[in-house]
Amino acid sequence: MEAFNAVLGRIDDFVWGIPLIVAILAVGFFLTIRLGGLQFRRMGMGFRLLFSKESSKGTEEQGEVTSFQALCTALSATIGTGNIVGVATAIAAGGPGAMFWMWLAALVGTATKFSECMLSVKFRTRAEDGHIVGGPFYYIEKGMGKQWTWLAKIFAFFGVLVGLWGIGTFTQVNGITSAIKGFFDPDGVHTAALFGGSYSVSVIIGGLILTVCVALVVIGGLKRISMVAEKIVPFMAIIYIVISLIVLITHITAIPAALVEIVQSAFGLRAAAGGAVGAMVLAMQKGIARGIFSNEAGLGSAPIAAAAAQTDEPVRQGLISMLGTIIDTLIICSMTGLTIVIMGAEKIEGLEGVQITTKAFQLGLPFPERVSSFLLMLCLIFFAFTTILGWDYYSERCLDYLTHNNAGAVRIYRYLYILCVFIGPYMTVSAVWTIADIVNGLMAIPNLIALVALNGVVVAEVKSYFERIHA
Repeated sequence: MEAFNAVLGRIDDFVWGIPLIVAILAVGFFLTIRLGGLQFRRMGMGFRLLFSKESSKGTEEQGEVTSFQALCTALSATIGTGNIVGVATAIAAGGPGAMFWMWLAALVGTATKFSECMLSVKFRTRAEDGHIVGGPFYYIEKGMGKQWTWLAKIFAFFGVLVGLWGIGTFTQVNGITSAIKGFFDPDGVHTAALFGGSYSVSVIIGGLILTVCVALVVIGGLKRISMVAEKIVPFMAIIYIVISLIVLITHITAIPAALVEIVQSAFGLRAAAGGAVGAMVLAMQKGIARGIFSNEAGLGSAPIAAAAAQTDEPVRQGLISMLGTIIDTLIICSMTGLTIVIMGAEKIEGLEGVQITTKAFQLGLPFPERVSSFLLMLCLIFFAFTTILGWDYYSERCLDYLTHNNAGAVRIYRYLYILCVFIGPYMTVSAVWTIADIVNGLMAIPNLIALVALNGVVVAEVKSYFERIHA
């Protein structure tokens, strides 16, 4: 297993090397400039549109779910273990400075999220069975031309893998069962033999219950997923924000020092002489990689959900969809990261992943440790559960594209997806996150190429939309 992890590590370092990090930031900066900082100027408008009903005729025929449900479906896939476990992993590996690069990637990534979701609505199509389909594979094929279909297929192929082996299953399930074990059986006293190994009974039971719940929702398709997401996502986000605010408010005097530490660490200023560049690169790599894992800006996943929105206006949906990056990273991830840095949980030896975040909340909340652990476990379960559902939808749409809407292939895939949820608790933590990083990076490359190629279409659509509403 050590040799396997070492090989995965080398592949991950290559995929998430300096070129891809620079490419993701460069595309975000490029689109921010091309759109004149639209994500800053029109953020308020995005929130207003989120809670307003579009008056245009024909919106019911143009989509399958409301704009709010489309955003909730996208958020269900983005607000997951990356917000709780991923932030802790990034800070533990890259230092507090990873948070700075996560913020920077999110700020420019908001323009990326706007662009990809807008393009998805513009180039979406209706399948033979009547359901709406859209995403990077369609704006690559229809926007860039048929000669680029091979690039669309590459994106769809990696999209299936990200769902099956990456963000969708293993990392989420592993995060849920680790949190359950940490609460119910932290010392691993109650164990049972399974798959040639010994596992905590709490992990086995938790994994079985999770598998059943996922199966009940996933088999119902998009409308059932969006209905569940619409109810759970706002509830779980509010609960997590409230308990995070309790920590931050009760330790408000420590926030300035934590921010200074984050900035200094981001540029290697806290490293020993000669190691500053290496520390900065590591913080940048971990921060951007985990930021993309969390908010998925540039990855090309959120556009798949945006395409199903009931709207006639691509720009309108783009403005609503870009809020996902703000809510996910600039609000929820920031609260997690600040809590960890303020409490110094990443410096405690022997802790990894969810244990770091759990310890931070135990130290920061004015409740007994048992209560703090339970609250965090509850949030993590809801976060990860909805991410599993969202990514099943994303990867099914990718498979739809690859198989020309073969319903039989999608049905088989759903059962494979449920199987991956079932075996997820028994995958090792390091291998799980490394595999997720690799397929994430490979999925992003075709999408970034398309966003640069179609930037003129994005700018033209934005200009036309605002000229019409001002008129």
